[in-house]
Amino acid sequence: MGLSIGIVGLPNVGKSTLFNALSTAKAEAANYPFCTIEPNVGVVPVPDPRLAALDGVVHADRILPATIDFVDIAGLVRGAHKGEGLGNQFLAHIREVDAVVQVARCFEDGNIVHVENRVDPVADIETVTTELCLKDLDTVQKRLDKARKMVKSGSPIERMAVEVCEPLAAHLDAGKPARTWKAPDAPDAQVVLGEMHLLTAKPTFYIANVDEGSIGKLEAIAHYQRLLKFAAAEGAPVVPICAALEAQIAELDPADRPEFLASAGLTEPGLHKVVRTGFDLLGLITYFTAGKPEVRAWTIKRGWRAPQAAGVIHTDFEKGFIKAEVIWWEDFVKLGGEARCREAGKLAIEGKEYVVRDGDVMHFRFNV
Repeated sequence: MGLSIGIVGLPNVGKSTLFNALSTAKAEAANYPFCTIEPNVGVVPVPDPRLAALDGVVHADRILPATIDFVDIAGLVRGAHKGEGLGNQFLAHIREVDAVVQVARCFEDGNIVHVENRVDPVADIETVTTELCLKDLDTVQKRLDKARKMVKSGSPIERMAVEVCEPLAAHLDAGKPARTWKAPDAPDAQVVLGEMHLLTAKPTFYIANVDEGSIGKLEAIAHYQRLLKFAAAEGAPVVPICAALEAQIAELDPADRPEFLASAGLTEPGLHKVVRTGFDLLGLITYFTAGKPEVRAWTIKRGWRAPQAAGVIHTDFEKGFIKAEVIWWEDFVKLGGEARCREAGKLAIEGKEYVVRDGDVMHFRFNV
């Protein structure tokens, strides 16, 4: 299933450097605002050591990890909601992604210009969030005006639109994103919210772009600690990385990376956590198919039942679903494959109501 995360922030905070490290696509990274105008899209594999463990049993011809799209969106500036700095174009790009990661600069460097001539990660995020809130406020206000005109028709949706939009407009006007507002617990409320496609309703996390010397002593980095406190207030994750260092790691031969990581005081690239955080934020999990042709990770939404999970392989699998053979991945690895799991009673036969777990190894029976 194709899901995407937009990388946003003010100009020159490290978005394109981060994207280059994440992706095999090379976005231009330069020291001036609006270097990126058209968004670059990179398909990024989700790091998962379980794939190698499964392959150690079946020795597959190929391994296919789960992937997620990262979209490098040009920097926003004050006035973007009114079209400043190509704002309309950039906001449209944000509207098209499923989630957002805001990059904030948490390092001092006089050689890298800042669009507002200061280093303040919280202020950077507040600037971007304010622009998104103002754009959403305009959307909500227009919907409210329409609802007020049509509520006399007796439509329950229009009545709910007034009930939703009035407090939501006040929330946005205070500079608070829609995702932190508690909507009425009613199906019609979700319909109203869904039709507006609000920018600030998208799941969001933050990246603290620190310098290389700060990686091992984050507790002493004031910029990072302020960002951590800010994000905690809205329950958002923060991932600290050094984008420049990650770009160097990405350029290395895989065999040379462990030594380089160790020298930098890292156990894995920070980008692995960025990808996993985005995956989790979107409510995604992975199940596996494992055989000689391939070991493959399949991406589904948390809470999906077996027929829905089968449908990501092929729609016929969902339409004609009969049953699923399910093995927990650790049992598959420990016992040495499907046949031995079956002998040991570790293979379960599940029906249409089975909720797939993150880590299930599955084989589907279907008839069309």
